[in-house]
Amino acid sequence: MKRDSLPRILAVLLKEFTQLRRDRVTYAMILLLPVMQLLIFGYAINMDPRHLPAAVLSHDTSSVAAAVVATMERTGYVDVRYLPRSDAELEQLLRRGQVMLAVTIPPDFTQRVLKGERAQILAEADASDPQAAAGALAAVAMLPTEALTHTLVGPVARRSSPPPFEVVVHRRYNPESLSPVHIVPGLLGIILSMTLVMMTAMAVTRERERGTMETLLSTPATPGEIMVGKLTPYVVVGLLQTVVVLLMARVLFSVPMARTPAGWGALACGIVLFIVGNLSLGYLISTVARSQLQAMQMSLFYLLPSIFLSGFAFPFLGLPAWARLLGELLPVTHFLRIVRGVLLKGQVLADMGDDLLALGLFVLAVAGAAIARSRTTLD
Repeated sequence: MKRDSLPRILAVLLKEFTQLRRDRVTYAMILLLPVMQLLIFGYAINMDPRHLPAAVLSHDTSSVAAAVVATMERTGYVDVRYLPRSDAELEQLLRRGQVMLAVTIPPDFTQRVLKGERAQILAEADASDPQAAAGALAAVAMLPTEALTHTLVGPVARRSSPPPFEVVVHRRYNPESLSPVHIVPGLLGIILSMTLVMMTAMAVTRERERGTMETLLSTPATPGEIMVGKLTPYVVVGLLQTVVVLLMARVLFSVPMARTPAGWGALACGIVLFIVGNLSLGYLISTVARSQLQAMQMSLFYLLPSIFLSGFAFPFLGLPAWARLLGELLPVTHFLRIVRGVLLKGQVLADMGDDLLALGLFVLAVAGAAIARSRTTLD
């Protein structure tokens, strides 16, 4: 290196720092992104989910059955939030994902325990999320040895030993607890989010850099018409991606598909809303970003929480309350429920009304903001 190279290097270095300081978006990304990742993901991610929602259908109203339920709650893994009155109601709670564990206590439970016969309790876990199901099943695994320790005394205790009852476990919707069955349907949402948001944001920003977007905005076409025209081809791209992912999921990973036309119809509604929502978000980002680099950086602010706070990488019900609140604001959270609900549980439109409504509201809010920003840019 020549002796006069150092001043030239320092001059370029100072120029880069000055340019970086003037680029507010990049400057904010450098400072805020690591802090956001550390705080949100450090506090939110929980590999051992507890206080999972559970339902108990007890046909036995005795103190013995009540002791079993109380012991299950004391484990800390589950909270009994529902007391259904029928098998159909219990099945609906499990199918709609409102509970991770459904426990049924038969009417002759206490009678069989007191006679020293081996009584049984049925525990059905939602194994569409194997990691969360493992936590729920941990709550019932210890019941036979601990639940009735203080309830059964004297001759009754001797007659009912060894453990006075057993827990029959059924893993629903993913009996073998296969990870691909859980992960691959969720990958559809992550793939669509990553490609559509970033692709749209960078494509429209590129047009702004070239000046062609301003030319479009100066035509008689309204900002809303321009937005619809520009996003429609990407809707087709998103649908093609969906078909490819679903075909590969079925052929390569043996992921079950929707069982009825009603299921396919519900899935189609969710897919279209999710694609339009992601494209609208990418378009909104393009109205704020000044360059393709900024568009990519801003997309990361959305994509990282979508992976970690949506229930894709970690059990959603295992997140703390504030993290679940943030997750509910993300469209991918609701889309994952729809996809897994249809493919793994056989859900139909009536089972996913709340999630479809959330996606619809997201589309309206983001598309409206994008059109408003486009109008402001034109002005």
